[in-house]
Amino acid sequence: MSINRASLINQTSAEQGFEYYTPQTWTDAAQELMGGIDLDPASCEFANNWIQAKQIFTKENDGLSKQWFGRVWMNHPFHRGEAPCKAKCCKKTCVNRGYHITEAIPGNLVWINKVCGEYCAGRVTEAVIITFCNSSEAWFRPLLDYPQCFPRTRVHYVGPDGKKVKGCTKGSVITYMGPNVDGFAKVFGKLGKIKVQYQHSGEAA
Repeated sequence: MSINRASLINQTSAEQGFEYYTPQTWTDAAQELMGGIDLDPASCEFANNWIQAKQIFTKENDGLSKQWFGRVWMNHPFHRGEAPCKAKCCKKTCVNRGYHITEAIPGNLVWINKVCGEYCAGRVTEAVIITFCNSSEAWFRPLLDYPQCFPRTRVHYVGPDGKKVKGCTKGSVITYMGPNVDGFAKVFGKLGKIKVQYQHSGEAA
């Protein structure tokens, strides 16, 4: 998947050197809800200036290979996933971007499965996750089981120069994993519409 400025993503893009960070409005809300952020598993020193996680994993030390813990903020590298190029690769994608993939790039589903797994295992006690609102995609479906906030306005992300990057054509959604659903609704309800899973009155709690 080639990423261009007409379809800006909210995370590190498929193209090397392009990164987009979450505006502070949303990370401040996550801090307010959880009382702080213990871990950002897909971050960098620049973004952590306002995210203020106690610990970060970067692309250099590979957060997917680590055990996660505590209160997590996640804005993962947005990618469909890509296997390393074979010898004598002549894919049009590689020709267009000017380089080949030498190591596998994890896709969105890998990151979503990771946070779900760490939360279900009890190592992550709470998590706030921002993604594109791609509800028809397989990687998005696990998030539908959790409370979500649909922002009232489009989220325009922050570029490496610290300035707002305009032109995002996709909507975003914030997903919450944790016990404080009322707190999530109170804090994030100021920023968007809250969705929670419907439970039929005849179903067991």
